[in-house]
Amino acid sequence: MEDEARIPRQLWVEDDRGRRRLPDPVRNAAVRAVMITSVTLILAVVAFLTSVAGSWLAYPMTIAAVVATVVATWSVLDIWITRQVWRQRNGVVSEPSSTAYAARRERIAEEQAA
Repeated sequence: MEDEARIPRQLWVEDDRGRRRLPDPVRNAAVRAVMITSVTLILAVVAFLTSVAGSWLAYPMTIAAVVATVVATWSVLDIWITRQVWRQRNGVVSEPSSTAYAARRERIAEEQAA
């Protein structure tokens, strides 16, 4: 117990393997999606509050919130689509699985035996 009290605890521990940054187009799509989603949430709250208050603005705000929800859904899908397109255009590091290695070894062994 006394030994543990003498060792200062670190508040921050660096991770040895750093995470690679997202490619620029994917990062741009992610930022765009966050902005659109935040505006959608604001519209939804305003639509709810105007509905509770019985304001004439409730109907237009509800329509705007529904449209914004569709746009926000597309923007989130756009992140995935942009990521896939970037991977196709710029290549992916492909590593065969262990089962692929095993199948290749078996095929080579059969060819050598024949």
